[in-house]
Amino acid sequence: MTETLEIVSFRLKPEAAFDFVAQNGAVTDWLARQPGFLSRHLGKREDGGWIDVVRWQSLEQAQAAAQRIMAEIGDCEAMRAIEPASVEMRHAAVALSRFEPSGA
Repeated sequence: MTETLEIVSFRLKPEAAFDFVAQNGAVTDWLARQPGFLSRHLGKREDGGWIDVVRWQSLEQAQAAAQRIMAEIGDCEAMRAIEPASVEMRHAAVALSRFEPSGA
C-alpha cells in the first residue's frame, strides 16, 4: 500500500462571507472517520484560493472517500461555500515524508 496525497485546489463563492476555516469542522470530522485517513492540511493561497492536502494510506481509500463526500456532507456550510467549477483534484504517491517533533 502506497501512501497518497490528495491535493485539492478551489475558490470560494463570492457570497461566502464567513470564517471558512472555522466552518471546516464537519469536513475534518468526516475525513477523520474515513478508512485510511492520516492527516489534513488546509491552506489559503496568496491569490485568495485554497489548497486542501489530505494524506491517505492508499490511493484507493482516497478515491473511495472522494466518491462519498458530497452525498454524505455536501450540504454542510463549508462544502456549499466552494465554487464547484473551481475544484481541481490530483493525487500523488508519497515519495518522502519527514515530521518534525513538536516545538522544533
